Amino acid sequence: MERIPAIVVVVLMAAAAQLASAGFPNQYWPAPATPAPSGPSTGFPTSGWQDAHATFYGDDSGLGHDFGGACGYSGENIAGLYSTRTAALSTPLFQDGLGCGRCYEIRCVQSKWCVAGSPSVVVTGTNLCPPNWYQASDNGGWCNPPRRHFDLAPPSFYKLAARVAGIVPVQYRRVPCQRSGGVRFYVAGNDYWLLLYIMNLGGAGDISTVSIRPTDSSNWIDASQNWGITYQAFTRLEKSVGLVVRLTTGSSPQKTIVCGDAIPAYWASGLTYQGSSNFW
Repeated sequence: MERIPAIVVVVLMAAAAQLASAGFPNQYWPAPATPAPSGPSTGFPTSGWQDAHATFYGDDSGLGHDFGGACGYSGENIAGLYSTRTAALSTPLFQDGLGCGRCYEIRCVQSKWCVAGSPSVVVTGTNLCPPNWYQASDNGGWCNPPRRHFDLAPPSFYKLAARVAGIVPVQYRRVPCQRSGGVRFYVAGNDYWLLLYIMNLGGAGDISTVSIRPTDSSNWIDASQNWGITYQAFTRLEKSVGLVVRLTTGSSPQKTIVCGDAIPAYWASGLTYQGSSNFW
C-alpha cells in the first residue's frame, strides 16, 4: 500500500481543526452525505427537519413498562425490540395511537447543553406524553397541544444533551424504521374476541388498517383499533387453523403486506408469533 507523505497528513489535520473551530451553529450541523444503511431499504421517505423540544422521563435505565404504556408495549417488548431508544410523544405526534411505532431522528439545537457536534439519535414512538393543563405550555406543560414534544428515555436524551438541561430545543424528522425480522404479533383475547398487539414494523412503522382470515378461508375479517398498537376482531376463530394477517400502513405512500406464515395452526393466546414479512 502506498504511504501518504507526513506533510500531507499534517496539512489535512490542520484543515480539519480549522473547520471544526469555524463555529457551525448546532441547528445546521451537517449530516453525513451518504450514511451507512442500518438495515434493508424500506421505500419510506425521510421527511424534512422540523422544530420541537425534548425532555426525559422514567427510570434512568430507559427500560421498563413505563416506556410503552399508552401504546401497549410491555417492558419485555421495549427491551427486546427498541431498547433505550424510545420516546413518549405529545398529542399532535401521538395521533390517537397512530404515532406508535413511528421512527424519528432527533438532534439538539441552539442550546449550550447540546452535546458537542450535535449528534442525532433515532427513537421509536412508544408512549404518550399527556397534556398538563395545570401548567403553562412554556413552563412545565411541555406536552400541551399544539406543542410537538418528545419525552425521551434518559439514555436517548443524554446522547443529545447534558442531564442538567432538563429541556432542550431539538429538530426532528420522520425516518424509515429499520427492523430485524418480520412483524411480530402478540395474541390475546378469548374464543369470540381476537386481540393482536402488532409490533416490530419496518418502513413507516405505523398501520391504519388490519384484516385477518383463517388459512382455510378467502374471506377477510376487518379488525378495528382497540388502542395504541392493538387491533381487535369480534369473531369466533378455530385455533386449529392458522391465521393470515393483512396490514396497510397509515403514512403516505401507503403500502400493504400479507403476513401468512406468522400465526400457525394451533395458535394460543398469551404467545408472540413472528413471520418473515415486513415493510421492507
